Amino acid sequence: MKILFLIILVLVGLLTALEIGLRSLFGFGKPLIYLGDSQIGYLLAPNQHTRRYGNKIEINQFSMRSSPIEKIPAPATLRVLLLGDSIANGGWWTDQKNTISNLMLDSLKSAIADKYQQVEVLNASANSWGPRNELAYLQRFGNFSAQVVVLLINTDDLFATNPTSVQVGRDRNYPDSKPALALIEVWQRYLTKQQPIPELQAIQKEGGDRVGVNLEAIGKIQALANQHNSKFLLAMTPLLREIGKPVPLDYEIKARQRLSDFTKVQQIPYIDFLPLFNASPNPKALYHDTIHMNLQGNQFVSGVIERSLLEILSLN
Repeated sequence: MKILFLIILVLVGLLTALEIGLRSLFGFGKPLIYLGDSQIGYLLAPNQHTRRYGNKIEINQFSMRSSPIEKIPAPATLRVLLLGDSIANGGWWTDQKNTISNLMLDSLKSAIADKYQQVEVLNASANSWGPRNELAYLQRFGNFSAQVVVLLINTDDLFATNPTSVQVGRDRNYPDSKPALALIEVWQRYLTKQQPIPELQAIQKEGGDRVGVNLEAIGKIQALANQHNSKFLLAMTPLLREIGKPVPLDYEIKARQRLSDFTKVQQIPYIDFLPLFNASPNPKALYHDTIHMNLQGNQFVSGVIERSLLEILSLN
């Protein structure tokens, strides 16, 4: 009996140490929480602070990956609103200070210190958002009196489906509550199989002209920006497999051309990062994975966007 008690005690001690380690070192047990939304589809729950793999993540009162803000900026403030998906958001692999928005913020502060007392770059983004999610966010919250609205998309976003909330609380990547233990999160995330969500699979088979619908959403984002006296800038990053050879697939080439033609007709300032990445010495070194940027990639993207912003605002 004494030996059994000692074994149980040791096991409890090991599990406790493992729980503490998973929480303190990796941030398990404290995932970002999502809220379902009938128009936006889903968004990050407001007012969250956590660390994942040592990276700080802060979500403000407007579900942005930004520090808390005032809805109306202070006088003599340059405010930029960045809309996007996981590339803009940065995800768990990016520390708050290394997101595209924060890198832009730090650089803009130095570039225009003589013209503005404050600079703010707001980051309204969430994993797997597409133009229709971003449009719905802008319709809900407005442009926050930003002088410029920047929409950052990637090639896949041209084919994004209609916003939905069915994955919230059912897909391990979109939890709607925190697990009781870090051990439970590790078990659910890495040691169990993700069950398919039939409703989501049906949505992902959305037919019709998806590219056309998403171009229409981009046009509406431009119209809303202009309606609220904001300038508008569109930027698109490529997938890793589009870099060099093999080049984009045929259907992607057609969609890219449609987007390019659309921006010309709508007179939208547009940054296509594919030729810019291909012209860099080692473009594949800019990627964290097959779609997302690492710090070097974020620095590249933020630098190009910043130069375009300065040109749009006639500050260069």
